[in-house]
Amino acid sequence: MSNQQQLPDNTLWFTRCAGNGQGGVPTASGIAFKLGWLQEEFSKDNLRLRALQDDDSADFRHHHYDHGLQTLIREGGNLFAIPAKAQGADTSLIGLTWIEESQSIIVRPDSNIHRPEDLKGKRLALPAYNPKDVIENKRGRTITRHSSLHGYKGALDSVGLTLDDIHLVEVGQNEVTASGRRYGGWQSSFNALLEGKVDAVYVKGAAAQDGARDQGLVVGIDLDALPEKRFRVNNGTPRPITVHRYLLENHYDIVVRFLTQTLRAAEWAKTNLAGVHEILQSETGGTAEGVAAAYRNDFHLSLAPDLSAERIELFRQQKNFLLTYGILDRDFDFDAWIDTRPLADAQQALQQLLANEQGGKLAA
Repeated sequence: MSNQQQLPDNTLWFTRCAGNGQGGVPTASGIAFKLGWLQEEFSKDNLRLRALQDDDSADFRHHHYDHGLQTLIREGGNLFAIPAKAQGADTSLIGLTWIEESQSIIVRPDSNIHRPEDLKGKRLALPAYNPKDVIENKRGRTITRHSSLHGYKGALDSVGLTLDDIHLVEVGQNEVTASGRRYGGWQSSFNALLEGKVDAVYVKGAAAQDGARDQGLVVGIDLDALPEKRFRVNNGTPRPITVHRYLLENHYDIVVRFLTQTLRAAEWAKTNLAGVHEILQSETGGTAEGVAAAYRNDFHLSLAPDLSAERIELFRQQKNFLLTYGILDRDFDFDAWIDTRPLADAQQALQQLLANEQGGKLAA
């Protein structure tokens, strides 16, 4: 690595939504990290790769929300990435993933809610804001609230209904079970449902599936089965990969190499479903049963990021939703945010890497 490419403190940071019991999600970068490929890629240049989720990274962890760290690459929920951009974070969007992550409307077993049209007139849980997020004007961090709202909206839109056709009931935030489980942050919604305060709740992810099953609740509506992707746009669909522009302008090759290993992990996942499931148990904080329930339908075949016209427009839909419902401080130039160069170069690098690996196998 040349002197021009020297990183401050010889450290490259990355972050992904890894739950450790708090509702993480599948990411190709997380898989590449668990396989050791990212560490191996940068160790040859004596670069230290650090993750914001590491035990020794607590002092830096807030950058998962604000993206204020210049040497950070982030693959995570858009409810942090979009508001951070609206508040002035100097980032670029370099990739989008789409992974169906078990968005569901959960109900009691005796419920008559089985289809989106059954939601009309019903009481649906809306988690309260975290007080700190209101004080600090970082409302996007209360992801359970905004995910719930958009989840209901998508289900209603699919059958020609609107949010005016339901009754939103504000419920608690960050409640736990007697054993201390938060089930991905959705326990407050579960409590309201169990206590009869609401008729249905929105949840997503493996830990939430565990929570519903453990407490005798069932899936009333499988939102992943809605007919069009536009009805399933939410915090993780699409999920952005963003990078501080400092890295793009001063260490472009590092960004490309990071994306190359991410794409390589997505290729590995296509033929290693059992291995992906094992990794996801630690990444999501879910049990084997929860992971299997949350991630289905060959999700492991499409972990790779892209910047297709379809994903960009779906992502624009999420940005517009956040602006319409007062979650963003201000609008911003969405198209200027996108930089297609690193991913295009990484895709070329991956093809060369795979060709070299195949050539080595043939030579052997």
